[in-house]
Amino acid sequence: MKSINHVKQKNTKFCSQIISYFLAIFLATINMIRRLLSTFIDFPSTTNHHDYFKPTDMKTQKRYNYWPLENFSFLFDMTPCFPVNSSNIRIISEPSDFYDSILRNASAAKYRISFASLYLGIGKMESDLVKAIQTNITENDDLKVNILLDFTRGTRGKKNSKSMIMPLVEQSRNCNLSLYHTPMLRGITKKLAPARWNELLGLQHMKIYIFDDVLILSGANLSNDYFTNRQDRYIEIKDINVSNFFNDVIGKVQEFSMQVDANGDTRMHESWNLLPYESSYKEFVIEAQRRFKEFFKTVYDKQNNIHDFDETADTWIFPTIEMGQIGIHHDSLVSNKLLCSGEEGSTLKMTSGYFNLTQTYMDSLVKKCKADCSIIMAHPNANGFKGSKFPSGGIPDAYSLIARKFYEQIKENGQESRFSLLEYERDNWTYHAKGLWYHLNGSKLPCMTVIGSSNYGERSVHRDLEAQICLVTVNKELQKSLKTEYDHLFRYSETAEKQLLQRLIPNWVKGVVFFFKKFF
Repeated sequence: MKSINHVKQKNTKFCSQIISYFLAIFLATINMIRRLLSTFIDFPSTTNHHDYFKPTDMKTQKRYNYWPLENFSFLFDMTPCFPVNSSNIRIISEPSDFYDSILRNASAAKYRISFASLYLGIGKMESDLVKAIQTNITENDDLKVNILLDFTRGTRGKKNSKSMIMPLVEQSRNCNLSLYHTPMLRGITKKLAPARWNELLGLQHMKIYIFDDVLILSGANLSNDYFTNRQDRYIEIKDINVSNFFNDVIGKVQEFSMQVDANGDTRMHESWNLLPYESSYKEFVIEAQRRFKEFFKTVYDKQNNIHDFDETADTWIFPTIEMGQIGIHHDSLVSNKLLCSGEEGSTLKMTSGYFNLTQTYMDSLVKKCKADCSIIMAHPNANGFKGSKFPSGGIPDAYSLIARKFYEQIKENGQESRFSLLEYERDNWTYHAKGLWYHLNGSKLPCMTVIGSSNYGERSVHRDLEAQICLVTVNKELQKSLKTEYDHLFRYSETAEKQLLQRLIPNWVKGVVFFFKKFF
């Protein structure tokens, strides 16, 4: 009996050694693949490019008589500022209202329609939007239509965003379609990476919708889900200066994007000769940075030369952009500064549908921010990848794992009393909202919000093109609207700390997150 047990123990030990051996080989292989990929998918320089946007003369920025957030005065030093009247700002809460506003404005625009989105869907609602633009451009010779989408996402499948918009391009010379192609997708990676997978390397992710002087800024794409049961955030601003700024941002990206002609062929912009997937990566990045540096300098110079300043403004708009794949880190610098600046007794509320904060953001929230923090994430059932085929079906679990690690960091630093983690779950709805709200100490209403396309994750900082605004207001009605917006999201959210710790995560998902966290 003793010898039998001895043999069993030896067999068990041998099996454990074999399993450990193969696991080591598996991990080594994964690491090798990761290293191999990094030779094809190199990140651009992470040098601080805030200098590209820093003005040399701040006189105009300091002319405001009243500023409600002294600890956020650094915003004037980091980004342009547009004073507006709160009566020209509308917070949109429902996807259906977002669609109605897009459709209504597309039909009524007189001189310009400018879109920047990841993609346009191929369903009836999207078709009706294209028809509305088509009718308008047919009846109005003065209307110019400018559309910027992502190349890989916009050309996926036989029927796609590009084919949906081609009737507009074929019909009118006043319609311009551009497809941004990331310079990170090149060489053997471009040749071998299949559709969907090639989107991992970087995307045009800005969500900017302009109709004459009206800007709708959001995190929502132009597709059926985002018009019906995919919760996001949306803000409508009627202001010529803000609209012009974001229209120029779209135009600047279009300069180094692929232009689509009436035959459906693509070519480079007339002022650009660096093909994103064939030219020198370094040259592409340097030239793109130079053009944005000049653009921001022009904006600052114009603001510094303003003599008639709007003293009636009760709201201030600070725009930010992030283009990590071409080495521009602007939004992330501003966002991180905001996270660090929360005062003791104040409240910072945050949401991200794809919760994968960078380590810098996590450290800032846990170790530097003094405000009480509430964070809403998507419940796995509200994640758009829920139910997808392998391997994308594991993405909801990956975000749960990442959120769990963040909560563990909170506990390790003894900050549980300052944090409340929640998950959004609503029957037959998915969650895609992102942004910040800030309450001053003792105030029940937020006086600041950040809204736009960034998820505050690794992709947003390193891979995708993002656009946001930081809005500061002293107007009580607008503050109430911001509170109502957050309360609407909170209504479908439940405390998540316990569930995060108890939720079972497949081992293969843990391995993917360990090696490929920066692709989420």
